[in-house]
Amino acid sequence: MAGSEPFRKRLARRSTALGRTGDAAGPDRAVTGAHEAAGAHAERGPEASLAAAHGRGEEMPEEARPPKGGAGRWTRGVRTSLSAVVDRIVANAPRVPVRDLATLRAQFPGLGPEEIADKLVSGAANGTSTVGAGIGAAAMLPVPPAMPAELAAEIVGVAAVEFKLIAELHEVYGLRAPGTLRQRALAYLAAWADERGVDVTKPTSVNAALGGQLRRELRQRVLKRTFRNLPNLTPFMIGATVGAVMNRRDTRRLAEKVRADLRRRQVPWAALPPPEGPQGAS
Repeated sequence: MAGSEPFRKRLARRSTALGRTGDAAGPDRAVTGAHEAAGAHAERGPEASLAAAHGRGEEMPEEARPPKGGAGRWTRGVRTSLSAVVDRIVANAPRVPVRDLATLRAQFPGLGPEEIADKLVSGAANGTSTVGAGIGAAAMLPVPPAMPAELAAEIVGVAAVEFKLIAELHEVYGLRAPGTLRQRALAYLAAWADERGVDVTKPTSVNAALGGQLRRELRQRVLKRTFRNLPNLTPFMIGATVGAVMNRRDTRRLAEKVRADLRRRQVPWAALPPPEGPQGAS
């Protein structure tokens, strides 16, 4: 075509221009540049190199593989949460005010052990029902980050009410746990975890509550209560009703198990030694 530049001249002029700017430093430079351009996005750093090698069919070293720690981290997180709830329950137990037998008899004059026990169970069932209804009402519009805290608050509150019930039932049936205030509190916590009475005639049953076995049993009990209390977080006030009904039922069931155990070893009031003072004084 007239007036157009021949292809060879255009190629020669382009080569000359590249030579002037220093970009044509030789075939090695061109090849290297091509490889860099092609592999710029392929792999960066040692981890990417290992991934690329694995993609080419090469075996990745065991120590270089990504850790399979997802399940382990979840398990550790659950265990840490349960341990935190157990720590709160154990710390609160000695502070829960427990009425001794003399105080209970003065508050319920003319009633025998079974009648006083019935009163105690009714009061505790109303207390745990109120706790469940309160947590259910707080979860009317559930916020997922707050749900674990709401469940933990409910379990700690219910545990305090049921702990007080178990300790006072032991007083009513003449079976106060031996030891100091803290030792009695731990023994009653073990009774709460196992849903049974404390056998004061067997020191091993009391001493077992002072070791690591108690915390394991408490963690298991807290885990069971956590799953049972999940419906309490149902929105639109449904959870409040569910929480009240479930907590009332569970408290009465626990009381029946403990009372049946204590009745078999009941000590008549006339056979008890003189009172040494209030429950929390020793």
